[in-house]
Amino acid sequence: MKPVQFLGKLYLIPTTLGEMNPEDVLPQTIKRSIDFIDDYIVENEKTARRFIKSIHPEKKQPSLNLSLLNKHTELSEHEKMIAPLFEGKNVGLMSEAGCPGVADPGAVIVKLAHDKGIQVVPLVGPSSILLAIMASGMNGQSFAFNGYLPIDAQEKKNAIKQFERLSHEKNQSQLFIETPYRNNKLFEDLLQLLQPNTWLCIACDITLPTEFIKTKSVNDWKKNKVDLHKRPCIFIIHKM
Repeated sequence: MKPVQFLGKLYLIPTTLGEMNPEDVLPQTIKRSIDFIDDYIVENEKTARRFIKSIHPEKKQPSLNLSLLNKHTELSEHEKMIAPLFEGKNVGLMSEAGCPGVADPGAVIVKLAHDKGIQVVPLVGPSSILLAIMASGMNGQSFAFNGYLPIDAQEKKNAIKQFERLSHEKNQSQLFIETPYRNNKLFEDLLQLLQPNTWLCIACDITLPTEFIKTKSVNDWKKNKVDLHKRPCIFIIHKM
């Protein structure tokens, strides 16, 4: 008789959205999970180890086995990363900030786990996307997250106008992000391209002491600008 194969579980472990006390935003289930997981798939080894130490100081760092997953990772490496699951070991998937698999390269590992019949266990933690829409006062019944806008100036202009049109036609709030050092340029582009009565929410440094979340019309934003340089931001627009 062929022996029964016991599979591990893939745990999706949220992290903080910046430098702060993890206990302020993360439940005890995160620490309990880290207690029994030694194998991890992470974006950056140094920050992952620092996070694990911050939430579970008693965890022995030499016992950790970390696999790196980022834009440079070859597809052929994905199978190796989930190999411990087929040895009955649990594996933790962590994003650099927030929830793994959401605007995050970890989604490919989650998909692979489903393909291989591995149980996926999402844990509770902060999502900048959900927190932003919650605090925006915009349409929480219908919204779309569009990731990064195009870098090319004309393509970016077209995308902004398209999202504004969609928000009006579908009554659907449109969310997007930008590389933090380009935030101020995007902010200026939005003020120039959007209609004066279109609503714009800027949510940055979410959950951090410097948190800033405001929703105003484009016309009002032109009178009260804010410095967003190198601050993680979610932008939301909605034309009523």
